[in-house]
Amino acid sequence: MNVSVVLFTSDLRLHDHPPLRAALDGPGRLVVPLFVRDRAVDDAGFAAPNRLAFLADCLHDLDAELRERGGRLVVRSGDVVDEVGKVAAEADADEVHVAADVSAYAHRREARLRQALEAEGRRLHVHDTVTTAVAPGAVTPATSDHFAVFTPYFRQWARQPLRKPLGAPRAVRVPDGVGSEELPTRTALSGLSEGLVPGGETVGRKGMTAWLRRGVAHYEDRHDDVAGDATSRLSPHLHFGTLSPVELVHRARQAGGPGADAFVRQLAWRDFHRQVLSARPSAAGADYRTRRDRWRSERTARDDVEAWREGRTGYPVVDAAMRQLRYEGWMHNRGRLLAASFLTKTLYVDWRVGARHFLDLLVDGDVANNQLNWQWMAGTGTDSRPNRVLNPVTQGKRYDPDGAYVRRWVPELEGVEGPVVHEPWKLWGLDRAAIDYPDPIVDLSDGLARFRRARERD
Repeated sequence: MNVSVVLFTSDLRLHDHPPLRAALDGPGRLVVPLFVRDRAVDDAGFAAPNRLAFLADCLHDLDAELRERGGRLVVRSGDVVDEVGKVAAEADADEVHVAADVSAYAHRREARLRQALEAEGRRLHVHDTVTTAVAPGAVTPATSDHFAVFTPYFRQWARQPLRKPLGAPRAVRVPDGVGSEELPTRTALSGLSEGLVPGGETVGRKGMTAWLRRGVAHYEDRHDDVAGDATSRLSPHLHFGTLSPVELVHRARQAGGPGADAFVRQLAWRDFHRQVLSARPSAAGADYRTRRDRWRSERTARDDVEAWREGRTGYPVVDAAMRQLRYEGWMHNRGRLLAASFLTKTLYVDWRVGARHFLDLLVDGDVANNQLNWQWMAGTGTDSRPNRVLNPVTQGKRYDPDGAYVRRWVPELEGVEGPVVHEPWKLWGLDRAAIDYPDPIVDLSDGLARFRRARERD
């Protein structure tokens, strides 16, 4: 028999799945679709409840789609290299297919897997453009192995020909005798965000279709409207790979128009961060560009950090964003920028404190986007204006002008009318006394002065 193993990682779909299609190539080819619940993820502290719940949904949906085609999903737990080797031996497989990934851990996993398989006479095939539209390293500047600035990267990225999206296979035949654990379920998990959405390719494809039909046309004008919630909300599906970035770019370009162009640009930002992390894996935890900051630590800024986490900073739009994060396991992108700017620039707290909290809650939290977006806002990343500071009052009035977003997530302020909802400390007498909402934990001018001193800008 000709048998292949397909190792699913962050590509939990059947549509546009190059590793699976390559594994099925050839008459009579049998395939073991395998997912390994990686012990290293747990040991590193990345097994956040929200993502585990979404993952469980994805695995159930993937198994159901495989069963519709005559197959099934095999689930194992443990070290990925060990478990792939065991499954390959049980199935007498001669090759393993997997999607390329960009983190330092993924690079080590690939090297270990290749060495172990080759020692057993098996081949490893690693496929690009499964989790990205353009592969990391496919476009590079003349003087470096990666782009450190987005705009020139995007110019080249936009000119790259994309491969044609692949359809889902009609049939998947799995050899007998390969055992599987039971699929995980979200019901066994605790600590989930109350408003966490369901996962899986079926849900993701419905969301993609609805977005491209009704939402993307307005994206350019409304993507920063925090109350309007006019973004795609497809980021969890891109993170888990229930949607293909290649297919999404193709379909957005087919939709056409300024909104689609702006949306494709955001997908390019995702690829940009992946090519940075692939070239500089240390950026997951170390400054990409040091500013010699003397950050306040989580311990020294304990009260400020706790107020930020709880959404009790006294700055309504920041608090609204942080409460949305806790309730949904997701946050509007403008809210992410404001929350990150406030923590790193106004409170001058180490960006890693905020990045860790986001990874604890975000259903779409991944190392490339999360860490490098935090570094961008902290001024230690790829931002060409590293000392920019976002004023939460000005930003709130600009992107939530009638205060609807604030009132939705900070119910203490739902009775405050007009733009003063962004500055409730300006209320007087009984109006202020009636609101159980804190005064600002820091004056914006004091925070700005501290940041400028720290960055030696005074």
